[in-house]
Amino acid sequence: MRLLIIASLVTLLMVPTIGQAMNSGVGSAQDSDGDGTTDITDVAKEGCLCHAAAADNSVQIVLDEVPYSWVTGQTYLLRLELIGGPDALTGSTTGGFSMRVSAGSLAESDTTKNWEGDIQTLTHNADGARTDDRTWDISWVAPENGTGAVDFWITGNSVDGNGLNTGEDSWNQLFFFLGEATEDSGLGTRTIFAGDGQVSAPIAEKHGIELHEMGAELRAHWLGLLGFLSVIIVIVFAGLLLRYGFSGSYEGRSNQLRLRYKIRRRGDQ
Repeated sequence: MRLLIIASLVTLLMVPTIGQAMNSGVGSAQDSDGDGTTDITDVAKEGCLCHAAAADNSVQIVLDEVPYSWVTGQTYLLRLELIGGPDALTGSTTGGFSMRVSAGSLAESDTTKNWEGDIQTLTHNADGARTDDRTWDISWVAPENGTGAVDFWITGNSVDGNGLNTGEDSWNQLFFFLGEATEDSGLGTRTIFAGDGQVSAPIAEKHGIELHEMGAELRAHWLGLLGFLSVIIVIVFAGLLLRYGFSGSYEGRSNQLRLRYKIRRRGDQ
């Protein structure tokens, strides 16, 4: 009986590892296949193997505001975004990430946390796993002088929100390094991304209302146009009438004025 109870407890403990996603964050060593052995030493470097066997290049990992080189003690505010993968369902789990740096420190935020207190590893928290746009704000503090190049490893995972490791979940990775700033190194920021670049533009939001659905408002619209057209016609008609209807009278007066002018020039009174 004791052996049966122990075996049942072990099985129950293993089920969440096998079937459920880690919505509260992930990092460091993991058991991807649920066999009780660690086969991932670092998720940020090796990927989310529990969700899919290989990286999917249709998932775009975009990191914005990345400096060309770092200055010691400087805090850099980065923005991580995932594009692609299954549709993000509002109110459910949409995605997550695991990030590691070789030097410096990563600060926690409302949607991120340090994995097991390691300031060089950052991941999503429970709120960050439910972001509608799959974006996270990241704060990285550069290390001390003389550290040299700093390596960055990022794994991003877009999920379908079913709470399991199965389904349409897809992940990708972004690796790069930043050199230490020198007098000759250029400052400024850039955007770094990984993926195939096949990003679909968002569907434009519709505004207004179709004309055939306007009803009485449509009739008022056409009546207003007819009224405006009527005013234009009256103005044109009045102009033509003044130009050609009274031209004889104006011509006669003009002749009289020219004759009076000639008489005054001759001095004949």
